Amino acid sequence: MRPNARRTTLADIAQAAGVSVATVSKVVNGRGDVAPHTRTRVQELLRQHQYLAPVFRHTEAVESPTIEVQFKGGLKSYVAETLEGIIDSAAESGASVVISKASRAPHWARDLVSAGRRAVIAVTSVYTTAHLNELARSGLPLVVLDPLHLPDSRVNSVGATNFAGGLTATQHLLSLGHRRVAYLGGPAMAVCNQARMHGYRAAMEAEGAQVPDAYVRPGEFTYETGLLGATALLGLQEPPTAIFAGNDEIALGVIETARARGLRVPEDLSVVGFDDTSLARMTSPPLTTVRQPLREMGGAALRIALRLANGEKVESHHIELATELVVRASTAPLREETSARR
Repeated sequence: MRPNARRTTLADIAQAAGVSVATVSKVVNGRGDVAPHTRTRVQELLRQHQYLAPVFRHTEAVESPTIEVQFKGGLKSYVAETLEGIIDSAAESGASVVISKASRAPHWARDLVSAGRRAVIAVTSVYTTAHLNELARSGLPLVVLDPLHLPDSRVNSVGATNFAGGLTATQHLLSLGHRRVAYLGGPAMAVCNQARMHGYRAAMEAEGAQVPDAYVRPGEFTYETGLLGATALLGLQEPPTAIFAGNDEIALGVIETARARGLRVPEDLSVVGFDDTSLARMTSPPLTTVRQPLREMGGAALRIALRLANGEKVESHHIELATELVVRASTAPLREETSARR
C-alpha cells in the first residue's frame, strides 16, 4: 500500500459487493451465517483490495470498543428490531456488541468493566437510583432505549414521539367517523404509555368525543392484555367501535378477541396498533399502526454510547425520533348499521 493511500474500508468492500457492511464484517470475522456465493464474492474483493483489518496502527493496538446491550423479558419483535439497529450500527462503526439479559447480581457494573465493556445500552430495562449510582461509581455510561420511566438526568436516552403518535392514531379513527374510541395500553406509569394515552385524549377532546372511564384501560405491552382488555371493552353496554392499542401485540390480542365474539375487523371494529413490528404486516388483516423507527432508534443509541465511551459530550440527554402512521387494512369508516347494532 502506498504511504499516503487511503485504507480500504468495510464500506468500500460492501459497496463493491452490493451487500451490507454487516455482511462484510461477518465474512472478515469468520461468521458462518453468510451465503456461500456471497462469502466467495466478498473474500475475492478483500483480496483484490488488499484489505487490512484495522487491528494495528503504527504497532499500537487500535481499540474496538465493546458495548453491553441488556434487555428485559422475552426476545419479542420490538426488542429484536431494536437489536438489529444496534448491531448494524456497531458493524458500521467497528464496535463490538455483547447482548445479555438484564442482571442485578452484586457488583454487576464492576464486573462489566472488568470484562472490558465501555458503555451499557438498556432496552426496556428499568434502572433504579441504586443501579445508576453503581454505574456512576464504575464509570460506565448508560443509554436507555425507549425508557419506561422518566430517566435520571445522568442517563442518556433515545425514544420516539409517543404523544404525536397517539394523537395521529386517534385522529385517523375519528376521521373515519368513529366517536366511541377506546385506548388499551401498557403499564399505567410507563412514560411511553402515558404519552400515547395523552395523545389519544387530546385528539378526542379536540373533536368533542366523550371518553368514558371504562374506555381507558392500562395493562402490559402483551398479547394477553389485548385478549383480556378487549373482552372487557367489547362486553360494555355501549362498546367502542374502534380501539387504539398501545402496541402491536396488544392489537393482535384485540383482533383475536373480536373474532372469537363473531366481530369482523375492520367491518365491525377498527383497530390501530403502535410500533409497526413485523407482526403488524403478518397479521390478518394487516394492521394499521403507528411506526416507531425501531432500527433507527437502536442505531442512535449505539452511536451515543460510543461517543460517551470516548469521553465526548452529547448535545441532549434525551432525543426523540419521529413516529408515522401506517394505514393498512384493520381500520375502515364507521358503518351506521354497525354503530346502531352495537
